[in-house]
Amino acid sequence: MSNPIITDLKSSLVSWRLWTLLGWLEVRQRYARSRVGPFWLTISMGVMIASIGIVYGTLFGQKMTEYLPFLAISLVMWTFFAQTVIEGSTAYINSSTYIRQASTPKLIYILQVLWRNLVILAHNFVIVIVLLVVFGTPNWETLPLFIPALLIYALNALWIAMLVGLLSARFRDLPQIVAAVMQIAFYITPIIYRPNALNRFSFIVELNPLAHLIELVRAPLIGQVPSATTWAVAVGMLVIGWAFALLLTGRYLKRIPYWV
Repeated sequence: MSNPIITDLKSSLVSWRLWTLLGWLEVRQRYARSRVGPFWLTISMGVMIASIGIVYGTLFGQKMTEYLPFLAISLVMWTFFAQTVIEGSTAYINSSTYIRQASTPKLIYILQVLWRNLVILAHNFVIVIVLLVVFGTPNWETLPLFIPALLIYALNALWIAMLVGLLSARFRDLPQIVAAVMQIAFYITPIIYRPNALNRFSFIVELNPLAHLIELVRAPLIGQVPSATTWAVAVGMLVIGWAFALLLTGRYLKRIPYWV
């Protein structure tokens, strides 16, 4: 007898046309009748990067040609991760009508969240490309490392979204807690400041798994090779996290329609 969660995952992946279409339509509906369309996402992100870059770059005494690409990559990648997790916490709740009325694979709603945020990431990544072209990077040879790093990064966001989505369907107060935790994580993760900026409190970065995740995708784009520790933490989170998320989701998969 096949494992129900593995069957659900396979069925969800096979139904990729459905969740990619739904995810893309949601992005389009947000900006219906707008001339600029989804590129408002790029504009708002660009304004935020410029504002924070000028203020914090001046406060930290940073060289703008180095700090702006660092900040842009950090904010764009963090926004993708945080929004995937936060929106993942309400994935089943927001799709309750479909879940109760149609017998569809449950993980398509989590994959829909991931795809929607990948589309938004693609729009925001235009800023990163522009800054890298304008200011350059110390070592272009590290850029290919970004591809496996992004895959690991996205898959880590996916299992966390899967987990909080399941728990939020059962405990309705959890989405607010998830949003608050992600806000706290933003401040203790080196996003607007460099990892070595904390000096005596460097253990906050060293013991923060999210710091290793963001460094994994940021380092190749700024001409650096992620450390072995960073790769180990990211891959370790991926393996352990997916095993736990699949185990828990498989155990309570059939209860989701009753919870939502």
